[in-house]
Amino acid sequence: MEELEMQVNQIEQLIASGDLVGLEEFLNELNISEVEELIDELPEHGSLFIESLNLNRAVNVFRILDFPTQNRIFKKLSKAKISALINELPPDDRTSFFSEMKDDIKHLILLLPPKDRVEALALLGYPEDSVGRLMTPDYITVKEHWSIERILGHIRRYGRDSETIDVLYVIDGNGKLVDDIRIKDVLMAEPDRVVGELIDHRLISLNAYDPQEEAINIFRMNNRVALPVVDEQGVMLGIVTVDDILWVANEEYTEDMQRIGGTEALDEPYLDVSIKNLVKKRAGWLIVLFLGQLLTATVIEHFEEQMASAIMLFALMPVIISSGGNSGSQASTLIIQAMALGEVTLGDWWRVMRREILSGLLLGLILGALGFIRIMAWQSFAHSYGEYWVLVALVISLSLVGVVLWGSLTGSMLPFVMKRLGADPASSSAPFVSTLVDVTGLLIYFSVATLILKGVLL
Repeated sequence: MEELEMQVNQIEQLIASGDLVGLEEFLNELNISEVEELIDELPEHGSLFIESLNLNRAVNVFRILDFPTQNRIFKKLSKAKISALINELPPDDRTSFFSEMKDDIKHLILLLPPKDRVEALALLGYPEDSVGRLMTPDYITVKEHWSIERILGHIRRYGRDSETIDVLYVIDGNGKLVDDIRIKDVLMAEPDRVVGELIDHRLISLNAYDPQEEAINIFRMNNRVALPVVDEQGVMLGIVTVDDILWVANEEYTEDMQRIGGTEALDEPYLDVSIKNLVKKRAGWLIVLFLGQLLTATVIEHFEEQMASAIMLFALMPVIISSGGNSGSQASTLIIQAMALGEVTLGDWWRVMRREILSGLLLGLILGALGFIRIMAWQSFAHSYGEYWVLVALVISLSLVGVVLWGSLTGSMLPFVMKRLGADPASSSAPFVSTLVDVTGLLIYFSVATLILKGVLL
């Protein structure tokens, strides 16, 4: 932190004195990550930093910035720098940037040479959240009959333009992917051996139309730095590297956390969101939850006359509501996370339901026992519940068992329903589950009370 402050002070001095040459030398000596931190600290000078860096370093800094920062800087860059950046960005990063720019990409695509222009349009033609949007066509392919010596010569000639040379891809005469081999195996092999002797036919590949979430899980399970992307006929189209997958995983995690909290995904850093958009993102869910709570008020009004003679039941109502909402939120969060990690799929719904029935019942019994003890303790010291305190305690205990069981089932099943309908499971957020369980929990509570206390207190 102290080092960052020193760098900030030094840069401010260079800018104040108009020493742009010194600024350029200073920035080009820093690590890429350090320049990114400086842009965060001094956002008003972000475009100046990119202009000052040599092209290769400017590209590497630009590609690790979030889109709002990229967009803010991009609008202030010179035309020459814009053209150079667009042409030097790796195809996958360029596609990602173009995707976010949306309506402004036409004039940017025209800055590319014809070959790159066709490539950019092809990548943009894939669905927005597909693997095709992440892939790069910069990779190295070899043939089965090539010798190790020929491979090494091929790498020396074309390796500089490849996204990675950690993995080489074996294709046949029609461009179909046969297998992949690690550079380690090539370097350790004798010069006269051929590629066909190194392949093990344990190929893992992605389809260009696969969802990006599926690619995240495949990378996580197989510990790869890159995976090939093929079409329906098995023809190789490109590769996806782990750095792009990590970026997507971070975005997915952020969106899920925001949805679980009961808001739409912000799609940009919190402090960069205007008040208008922030209210817009949050208002929808708040209105839905508010309308849900109106149903809670309706349930209370419906049972008001019946419960008038047992006013202590209203005093204990928050205990019932909060317990059901808490258990539902717990279950919902656990299942959403398990789905995101690939631990649970749609086909596992019955297994999850059985587990939640058992765990919800046990949790309900634990809370029910505590509720009974609470009523018994207050009755012993203050005689708060009169001669029928045992029945009141029984109402609380049974209601807690029912509400917690129902909350667990609702919270665990809603993500499955949402996914089945094609929506994001995170949309069945904790506030939504809590509101739904509040309404049904009150119905359970008042129904149990009516059944047990009718003719006694009611």
